[in-house]
Amino acid sequence: MGSRKQISADKRKEARKTTYLARLSNCPTSPTKMALVAELIQGKNVYQALNILHFSPKHAAKKMEKLLTSAISNFEQKTGERAEESNLYVKTVFVDGAATLKRFRPAPQGRAYRVRKRSNHVTLIVDKRVEEATAKTAAEVTDNNSAE
Repeated sequence: MGSRKQISADKRKEARKTTYLARLSNCPTSPTKMALVAELIQGKNVYQALNILHFSPKHAAKKMEKLLTSAISNFEQKTGERAEESNLYVKTVFVDGAATLKRFRPAPQGRAYRVRKRSNHVTLIVDKRVEEATAKTAAEVTDNNSAE
């Protein structure tokens, strides 16, 4: 492997060490239905998102809840910290289409209708929320520098 490729591969490996995610492959739900559930929790605190999913009437919410629980435990294993103390939030949720099973349903007069049974892949990434106090302190420092 060339040195440029080696350097970029090392950068990717380092970035993966601080990325806390969980994946769900070939989930037998339409990607559109799963994307509606994903929009409910994106950007929310992890425990607030778990409550939203637990009480959501949508079928896809159950699978998303298990996936979020898995992402939280992945965070705890990688860092050794507890999720309650880390101020975790749902950073991004990707819902991508997977393989579609194509079937035929009999129709009147010798015809057939195509039935597409869709499935999807979901990737959920959680991350630590930057403390607002440090953000305010940084803002105050820049204000003081610009005033001088």
